[in-house]
Amino acid sequence: MAIIMSINELKGKDMLCLKDFSPEQVRYLIDLGLDLKRRYHAGERILNTLNGRSIAMIFEKPSTRTRVSLEVAAYQLGAQPIVLGWNELQLGRGEPIKDTARVLSRFVNGITARVRNHNDLIEMAKYASVPIINALSDLSHPMQVIADYMTIYEKKGKFKGLKFAFVGDGSDNMVHSLMIISSQLGVDFYVGSPKDLKPNEEILNAAKKFAEISGSKIVFTEDPFEAVDKADVVYTDVFVSMGQEDIAEAKKKILRPYQVNTKLMERADNKAIFLHCLPAHRGEEVTEEVIEGPWSAVWDEAENRLHSEKAILTSLIP
Repeated sequence: MAIIMSINELKGKDMLCLKDFSPEQVRYLIDLGLDLKRRYHAGERILNTLNGRSIAMIFEKPSTRTRVSLEVAAYQLGAQPIVLGWNELQLGRGEPIKDTARVLSRFVNGITARVRNHNDLIEMAKYASVPIINALSDLSHPMQVIADYMTIYEKKGKFKGLKFAFVGDGSDNMVHSLMIISSQLGVDFYVGSPKDLKPNEEILNAAKKFAEISGSKIVFTEDPFEAVDKADVVYTDVFVSMGQEDIAEAKKKILRPYQVNTKLMERADNKAIFLHCLPAHRGEEVTEEVIEGPWSAVWDEAENRLHSEKAILTSLIP
């Protein structure tokens, strides 16, 4: 009964950060994504579950996977995607976010937004009367981690008892989202990162509460080999995110010892998989031998963005 109630509660819900979702709701989205993928590969390409709806898709930051997968997902669900660059809107000329949110709510059934500042999403959600879905912010990337955990389930067949290792920037938006979802699903979450690169305190506290319930661990270490030791999943992200160009060289220098390479992967479990949200900077955070090697599941992970987003859109947009 609790799971059914969670499913019903998803309609009309914003997705800014997965800390606002229950473990049951998160697991439902993963399972639905996997089911939609099976149906897709069985030839069921057009679902029409959102027939007649329109979805505004706002992009303040450049995008490949998120933009293309969202447009295709909307099409396969029967919805009309309306892709809008930040500077194509009056937002680029200084219109308040609250005005844009209220106006778009009169035209469309949902809004996805890829933004530089997470507070802009919070502002948008405050004034919009339709669901606001985070397509990436500086704090969180919830759509990506649903796809990530779909991939993990495909490769491992379970969540409980797994060890997940993130190596790189411990303050990264991917760390935030991966830490939350891992703790919700009972996966031990290890971060190998310099001590000065710490996660958002609110996100960390939320993850700890989920971990207390699920029985998972959250561990931070400066030693990447300790983090990866016997890990089932090894994950990294770019060392320098969009908008951090002014500190790029300093970050690269600090994070150089945290490159995911063959030596590091050999410390993981012998059946470990490597994941990366992409785009990857080969030779920086990951070597060519790893991302193109037998550990890599990044191309399945990338495809799963399409199916995870179909699950999210069809579940949240009324």
